[in-house]
Amino acid sequence: MKIQQQAHITIIDDDQDLLDLLGSFFRQRGFQTQLYNNAEEALIDIDSKRLITNVVITDLKLPSMTGLDFIKKIKKNNPELPIILMTAEGSVETAVEAIDNGAYDFVLKPLHTPQLLISVQRALYLNEVQAENTSLKSMFNDDLGLTGVIGKSPGFRKALELARRVANSQANILITGESGSGKEVIAKAIHELGDKKEGPFIAINCSAIPENLLESELFGHAKGSFTGASDKKVGLFEEANKGTLFLDEIGDLSLPLQAKLLRVLQERKVKRIGENHYRDITARIICATHKDLQKEVAEGNFREDLYFRLNVIPIYIPPLRERKEDILPLSEYFLKKFATMNNMNVKGFTKDAIRKLENNEWKGNVRELENAIERAVVLSTSDYIQAEDLPNSDGFSNEEKSELPFIDSSKVMTLDELSKKYIRLVFDKNNGAKEQTAKDLGIDRKTLYRKLKEMNIN
Repeated sequence: MKIQQQAHITIIDDDQDLLDLLGSFFRQRGFQTQLYNNAEEALIDIDSKRLITNVVITDLKLPSMTGLDFIKKIKKNNPELPIILMTAEGSVETAVEAIDNGAYDFVLKPLHTPQLLISVQRALYLNEVQAENTSLKSMFNDDLGLTGVIGKSPGFRKALELARRVANSQANILITGESGSGKEVIAKAIHELGDKKEGPFIAINCSAIPENLLESELFGHAKGSFTGASDKKVGLFEEANKGTLFLDEIGDLSLPLQAKLLRVLQERKVKRIGENHYRDITARIICATHKDLQKEVAEGNFREDLYFRLNVIPIYIPPLRERKEDILPLSEYFLKKFATMNNMNVKGFTKDAIRKLENNEWKGNVRELENAIERAVVLSTSDYIQAEDLPNSDGFSNEEKSELPFIDSSKVMTLDELSKKYIRLVFDKNNGAKEQTAKDLGIDRKTLYRKLKEMNIN
């Protein structure tokens, strides 16, 4: 693990020789140090902010205050400060008590300095992660009382405001918008703001599971109710009790399952496959779709009575291309997220890169943008993302366009091999946006999911 340069370490021990030894050890490795043989003095300096430190190393046995007492007092005003406790007492009870009182780690005397160094490095890494999390959270939109969402555009703010207003109602909610536009984000916000926030939030994509398995997932089954049902299964309607069940891509439900869902919404009861009695459910059900359900009703693909039952409170999420104000905040959030995950020092975007981000169509919406930023961060060779690091509107950079031909004229390919290569090509072109990939290939989503599974592509 890489040492954080110029990090500050505070060391407390009444053994002056050991104190000098540790101070010298860490200074030689690029750290700043502050040494104390009195815990009370260190406590006053840290609490008063006269001393700003990243890690504290303290002995357990000190003249006027034990290390455990020091930890308890320092944690009141500095809960995030990592403290490493040194002791010659190697009992499990002492270690457990130290950790319970807020110690980050526990090292034994006589000290093994490389082990202590590793403990300090880990504590500093924890500091960095906590700082990044704080930075990321500061970018969240919370002026409407919502957390975990990013967006300032009028269309998105309207959806957020409506989500806040209906969070405590019992009315059915239908969230619509293109694939990848953020429908699940709105559903989670409704859950977190509502009276069921203490319960579970369970999401399922109705188009991603074969129909013969979807019914069992939703409703559950009794033992032996069909081949392979070796044990009973609790369905998601029951698992989500006292919480929220989010049914994504509800427009892809078969007509028989639509009829069963309608009954659940009307009676608030479910019956497991293979059982004869109904069970009450208390879960709030939120549905979402990328399809025009009115059109699906007209074409006979969706039940009209279910549509009216679902569409009590419609919430529409505009596509990202209509939310230009949201592109840069989202991009900055994803950049910090993936830079932290990959331990890379990518600081931001050049002006040309920002212009390219804002002018891209983003057919796959936020999901495509996230994939593009992750790719740019991982492959970046400088501190700032360049325009050429980002895909063009058609999903390819100029460098990649020259590599499009994937057919080797010297080798005969089977039709299946050719099909899989072309699916992979279109999938990568769309940055993993499955809805757009299925549309470009002229196949339905279920077929695409099956093909991707065969190709071991998640």
